Amino acid sequence: MRFGAVPLDDAVGAVAAHAVRAAGFLLKKGATVTARDVAELGARGVRELVVASLEADDVPEDEAARRIASALTGAGLAAEAPFTGRVNVYAERAGLLLVNAGGVDALNLIDEDVTLATLAQHAPVAAGAMVATIKIIPFALPETVVAKAETAARAAAPVIRLAPFAPLKVGVVSTLLPGLSPKVVDKTIATLERRLAPAGARIVGELRVEHDAQALAGALARLSPAAPELVIVFGASAVTDRRDVAPMAIEALGGTVERLGMPVDPGNLLLLGRLGDVTVIGAPGCARSPKENGFDWVLNRLLAGLPMTGREMAGMGVGGLLMEIAARPQPRETPSEGKARIAGIVLAAGRSRRMGGPNKLLETVDGRPMARHAAEAAVAAGLSEVVVVVGHQREQVMAALDGLPVRFVANPDFADGLSTSLRAGLAALAPGTDAALVALGDMPRVGPDLIRRLVAAFDPAAGAHAVLPVHDGARGNPVLWGRRFFPELMAVTGDVGGRALIGPNADWVREVEIADAAPVTDVDTPEALRALRGG
Repeated sequence: MRFGAVPLDDAVGAVAAHAVRAAGFLLKKGATVTARDVAELGARGVRELVVASLEADDVPEDEAARRIASALTGAGLAAEAPFTGRVNVYAERAGLLLVNAGGVDALNLIDEDVTLATLAQHAPVAAGAMVATIKIIPFALPETVVAKAETAARAAAPVIRLAPFAPLKVGVVSTLLPGLSPKVVDKTIATLERRLAPAGARIVGELRVEHDAQALAGALARLSPAAPELVIVFGASAVTDRRDVAPMAIEALGGTVERLGMPVDPGNLLLLGRLGDVTVIGAPGCARSPKENGFDWVLNRLLAGLPMTGREMAGMGVGGLLMEIAARPQPRETPSEGKARIAGIVLAAGRSRRMGGPNKLLETVDGRPMARHAAEAAVAAGLSEVVVVVGHQREQVMAALDGLPVRFVANPDFADGLSTSLRAGLAALAPGTDAALVALGDMPRVGPDLIRRLVAAFDPAAGAHAVLPVHDGARGNPVLWGRRFFPELMAVTGDVGGRALIGPNADWVREVEIADAAPVTDVDTPEALRALRGG
């Protein structure tokens, strides 16, 4: 292929290397130049074009991409029609992508004009998801390069293919200890069902027994009539030794424990066992979370019918350090002295737009400004410090809190919504703060006793990374957030707080029941203020 500028009259039949616009006429990049194009451009003063001129042994970019894609695409995948030298490859059904990494590298080393990019090895994909793309850089390739790429792709046999998910029948046993809420187990089962859904897999038996080897063995035996193809054990306590409850139960039934422990974190404490032809997974604690962890890596491979042995698990270390999730307390969430440093953040920067004029935080309730009630409660609860975020009419709000041992932080962006005040408060906390109780300045009935109850319920080591009050099933404020959530709270935008984080992390949120709704009722309107005053 020849490439470069040529006189306009010599460009007919070549490929335009760039788009050309001239006095209302457009020649598109990649278009084959025609005699009409030359006439139109010449009439507009164009004298030369940068073009690619194909030679006898050249293969046009689309045809080259199509041939290479056909050679490298294996079962379960489909290549779309080529365009601009590119072919995208899609999954025909849900499953795991299998990539011959050596084959990908070999293909990409043939010539810099041939490129192949794929998703990661064992990436779970939905039907219709794009898994790879082949791109030819120039407008054509020599036949020798295309043939060499086809040969290399076929030698990898194939470079990429799909291992489709299968609708396995799954049995589940949960062991119980005092203090483990039934709601936690319910949420765990719901999270598992969501994990199984892409494969069409379903739970055919679900049992709950005490955390005891004999009880667990009996439950595993009782699952047999349902003929599960996979059994998952969610222990009330993590498996830490081969003499622990789950391994002992498996061996009591004549089964084997193939591996305890995997090089994926979160997920280190996963157990892989066998009961005859049935695989048994002793799930680590992080499996209760919907976020990706080592449990997903093992479960997805089993759902895709891939071999899963101790050797495969041992090979998961590269890439096995996953993102931090709430299932595992971070160092400062388990203070060495045994007492967490919990600060208070009072959000008092808003404009009270729904009040129709006055700043509600300055309105009096029981003879004191509303914002003062919130700050006094935080101070009286004995928090490590109290930060008050101010913005709208900040001088007046600060004056309303005169004499209180609080630290003020100005939020110049208060008009952009509640999230800006939340970020300002978090950024101002003292180093080493383990958690923050975020209180709203318009909730004057929140008292120090409620705050102390929330603080007492905060226990990251037991999975309680956030705490909030609940009345009659409805969640309220204030919310106590462990430090693990600070980065996500700092990323919230708009006129909202951290409420959106609760749902995805529900397994790590502890609820404190309260008998009266009044403490967690905010005041947004004149009518609500009159009701609060008893008028």
